[in-house]
Amino acid sequence: MDISKGFQIEEPNVFVPWDTTEAQFQQTFERLHLLQGKYGYYATTTRCTALSGLSVGLGFQFWPQGLAELQFGSNSCPDLDTSYELFQRHLEATFGPPTLTRPGDEGYPDHTWTFLGVEVRHYVSEHFGPAESVRIQKMRPLKLVKHPGEN
Repeated sequence: MDISKGFQIEEPNVFVPWDTTEAQFQQTFERLHLLQGKYGYYATTTRCTALSGLSVGLGFQFWPQGLAELQFGSNSCPDLDTSYELFQRHLEATFGPPTLTRPGDEGYPDHTWTFLGVEVRHYVSEHFGPAESVRIQKMRPLKLVKHPGEN
């Protein structure tokens, strides 16, 4: 999978390009069984398979110019330790070893994979107790600002 172009869902077999707009997503990806949230957020209401065979829930966040972020939900593990290890194993099977690993919150390492224009993160943070997050984010392009008098 070329993550710089978009994300491949294995089951159902769906490729979601980063430049997909919210309107295109609503029309084209209805077979994902989506629940619309607020402010450009959609979640699958049925489980998907992604990340080298892992059964997960998926959330899709949109900017006005296209898909901005994927958020991965429960993998049906009974506890945080098992879930963290399972997600990490599948992330490494999909993307290879992390680009950066550093100490994280709640005693779990914070892993980051960096690709051309895309960042993948797996971490645990405090959110009414320890909460695991797996996110794939399209980095916003930098806007060049011209100063008065520059060509």
